[in-house]
Amino acid sequence: MSTTVSAINPSALSKRLDRAAAAAASAGVAALLMAPGSDLRYLLGAGGSSFERLTCLVVPSDGSPTLVVPKLEAPGYDPVPLGDLGIDVATWVDGEDPYALVASRVGTAAKVAVGDVMVAMHVLGLRAALPDTEQVLAGPIVRELRMRKDAEEIAALRAAGAAIDRVHARMGEFLRVGRTESEVGADIAAAIVEEGHAVAEFVIVASGPNGASPHHSLSDRVVQDGDVVVIDIGGPVPEGYCSDSTRTYIMGEPRDTDVLKTYAVLQEAQQAAVDAVRPGVPAQDVDAAARDVIASAGFGEFFIHRTGHGIGLDVHEHPYIVGGNDLRLEPGMAFSVEPGIYQRGRWGARIEDIVVVTEDGVEPLNTRPHDLVSLPTR
Repeated sequence: MSTTVSAINPSALSKRLDRAAAAAASAGVAALLMAPGSDLRYLLGAGGSSFERLTCLVVPSDGSPTLVVPKLEAPGYDPVPLGDLGIDVATWVDGEDPYALVASRVGTAAKVAVGDVMVAMHVLGLRAALPDTEQVLAGPIVRELRMRKDAEEIAALRAAGAAIDRVHARMGEFLRVGRTESEVGADIAAAIVEEGHAVAEFVIVASGPNGASPHHSLSDRVVQDGDVVVIDIGGPVPEGYCSDSTRTYIMGEPRDTDVLKTYAVLQEAQQAAVDAVRPGVPAQDVDAAARDVIASAGFGEFFIHRTGHGIGLDVHEHPYIVGGNDLRLEPGMAFSVEPGIYQRGRWGARIEDIVVVTEDGVEPLNTRPHDLVSLPTR
């Protein structure tokens, strides 16, 4: 079991646990049952990664939390100030029933909320131990807490944004004609770590026609003169908060005559969406701001995904910037703004920044230019 611990102020964790308990009470559940993952990391500063043996943080709506953890894995949580946070630790060893241990903390509750990423064998084990207790997902409760970042979280996201900007600033070192996407991607992954990330979570190098596939990863295709290349990269900094930024590059001069004109539409759309961000605006309006520009220019059918996703301890989390989401933006919400135009069989382009809603507008966390960056071919 590997437990990565974030350097988060214990007072901030204490406030999160109090808010989680209050949210559980408001939702009418007796307790949150949180498994290893980003929700647990949000509440404890440590996410854990054990799945074979049950680890479960029990956060009651009334009372003190308990961390139920295998005895052999308990040392992984030693850096967490569990005592200061008022968290009891209940360990178990192989041969004992951890589900009964959780049930003893829950009692005769009518309803509990189970973490979204808890594996099925543990969910069913808890169901057997609590046969008269309804289980619902904890995600809708916890996401309400995680969507609104505090100052410490925003600082970590700001650091992640600056770190990934430094990688894009070095793109001329890696992205060259004659190299394969995989070769370029390996160098970018190393640079992501060099520039301050814990790991490279993802690297997309989509050259030429591959750029028309938004989630293309890497291939053995050789980058060619005149290629449009989409570079989408990111990962967590040591605090656990993630970067995610896309820029589009051109190798020398464009092969296709429509590249510059089409890319100008994308720039306008991305800026329009960023300009639409402010408190009180429905998330769907930000999506519409980008989509309207692209559709008006005749490229509506080529914008095939939502405009953005929330970001924090997960690369993709709430809020989602998509049509039909009438959630009104609030200060502290952080998300991507990333419209794209994808012409299958030809080329594609995307511009992506992470932004944070402020008290009166928006703060972009990525500051690299949005221009189509031309890289030398020789």
